[in-house]
Amino acid sequence: MDDKTTCCVVGGGPAGMVLGLLLARAGVRVTVLEKHADFLRDFRGDTVHPSTLALLDELGLAERFARLPQRRVRTVQLPVGAGRAPVTVADLSVLRGPYDYVAMVPQWDLLDLLAEEARREPSFELRMNTEATGFLVESGRVTGVRYRTADGRTGSLRAVLTVACDGRGSLARARPELRLRRFACPMDAWWFRLPRRDGDPSGLVGSAGDGLLSAMIDRGDYWQCAALIPKGSDAERRAAGLDRFRADYTAAVPWLADRMQALGSWDDVKLLDVHLDRLRRWHRPGLLCIGDAAHAMSPVFGIGINLAVQDAVAAARHLAGPLRQGSVRLRDVRAVQRRRRPTTVATQALQRAAHARFIAPVLRGAPPLGGPERARRVAALVTAAPWLRRLPAYFLAYGARRERPPAPATRRRPPAADHPASP
Repeated sequence: MDDKTTCCVVGGGPAGMVLGLLLARAGVRVTVLEKHADFLRDFRGDTVHPSTLALLDELGLAERFARLPQRRVRTVQLPVGAGRAPVTVADLSVLRGPYDYVAMVPQWDLLDLLAEEARREPSFELRMNTEATGFLVESGRVTGVRYRTADGRTGSLRAVLTVACDGRGSLARARPELRLRRFACPMDAWWFRLPRRDGDPSGLVGSAGDGLLSAMIDRGDYWQCAALIPKGSDAERRAAGLDRFRADYTAAVPWLADRMQALGSWDDVKLLDVHLDRLRRWHRPGLLCIGDAAHAMSPVFGIGINLAVQDAVAAARHLAGPLRQGSVRLRDVRAVQRRRRPTTVATQALQRAAHARFIAPVLRGAPPLGGPERARRVAALVTAAPWLRRLPAYFLAYGARRERPPAPATRRRPPAADHPASP
């Protein structure tokens, strides 16, 4: 089969679905290819930050989003106090409302909402069970993709512009001219769930043990937990047995000791192979990479999804006009990288600093932040000067730069402050 569209979006994750919706509302014919049959993947990033909440409001989707099952998180706690006690280092409640929280929403619910809204646009098409398998290239320009469906059918989809939103495993990353730059990463992550009970802390909670770091996300009736382990140590640690892991995790988070048996087998513990990298060039004629396809982020700060969404907003704003005219020049896609690259570089620099100053020392059994005395001073300063929590709160909420969608895509509804409250 041979078909054509104006913009082919490869990947139906947050960046791909936001870009597809914005372009379709702006009058661009857009086709999104998603290789899976649905959006149901566990232990995906479920954090929806104020920048994305504000975007949903601008798109007229805030009321429907507020009805999704969700948990609202306003504080971030890290183990930098005496004896590695948790200290609140970011408090989003100091931000101007109505979006002074991070919404914890299953990613599939968010994607279903975006897909449902996008399908209302006559110029939008979502093809599930359709995997892009290669690029069409003519005279040095990408002119679309080859694809394969779940039932084995193959075909090609020609497009004025192809946007890779298919994550760190993107087809585009194999293209040598885009030049992938990798950074050392000291950890991998194990994801799992544990029951949450009344009286537990709330928000985002970090803890530290000997050679292990824990990050826990309050999901209401359970904790979504991440255990950070030294890079490449997954097989060795699994071989040591699940009881050993339960003991190590209990040492880091003692108040969870009475529920560690909820981990019945290693099948309950999923590995995330953590990468931190970025393409030196996000584009070539006819092709643009955004989100994790352009820059794989560490889970530190939990802002990878929202960075990808802001990439999509910037791309839609820069490219909707040229796409409507049917001609996208190299300078048009280059403008998206120029706009978004500084934010990516700054965010990754902060993540690398967190790796070096906090995560790597703890994982090798050394004190973080240059030693216990310095950690105590940091904790005392943050506790004594609550205004210091405003900067990390703003960065967590909006990142280094906030993007605005193209005007034709915005359809604001009643103020979000009047929307029904979520649990």
